[in-house]
Amino acid sequence: MSSILVIDDDPHINELLSQALQGEGYVISRAYSGTEALMMLSRHKPDLILLDLMLPGLSGEELLPLIKDIPVIVVSAKVGVSDKVGLLLGGAVDYITKPFDMRELLARITVQLRRRENSGGSTLTVGALTLNTDTLTVFVGGVEVRLTRTECAILKLLMQNAHMPVGKTTILERISLDTPDCTERSLKQHISNIRHKLQAADGCDYIEAVYGIGFRLK
Repeated sequence: MSSILVIDDDPHINELLSQALQGEGYVISRAYSGTEALMMLSRHKPDLILLDLMLPGLSGEELLPLIKDIPVIVVSAKVGVSDKVGLLLGGAVDYITKPFDMRELLARITVQLRRRENSGGSTLTVGALTLNTDTLTVFVGGVEVRLTRTECAILKLLMQNAHMPVGKTTILERISLDTPDCTERSLKQHISNIRHKLQAADGCDYIEAVYGIGFRLK
């Protein structure tokens, strides 16, 4: 049973959405401000979020970049094309304007939850790093970093074994099917490229060499 967080400061709309979604079998939680929503997200991660933009505390535009790995459908009275484009590029998966048809909103929710189920396992989060293996990107504290396929495969392995050293031979064996171009000679350069890309995003060095063994995600 999927869970949905409804974030809207209008009690009437919040109640309307919550009742309709509960009637469809969803587990619903509610927030009436961006600040309250952020606090709730620190304790519980829903499967999908419905987000209004004009919120007290943190606005919807301010809250959106802070939401990671949860599909967000913006439900707003703002109808400008630039508003929609900016929010979709900023991380929202869909945008529906108020007033809306409930059947259309329910259909859009179904589509996004289906996509989430079908893409299970494509994201991996460790600390401030969130890796998406489908898009070959990693988010470092909210900053998007593009990776090559080889870099993505290496970082995924290190994240799966966070804080533990992974041997050079192990890395080459585990990623050989996806990235046959990676050799013992080029591995060090790939690692260096990953370190520099991540460090450029927030100034932190996430990968260290472990003498005589290989590499480790700090």
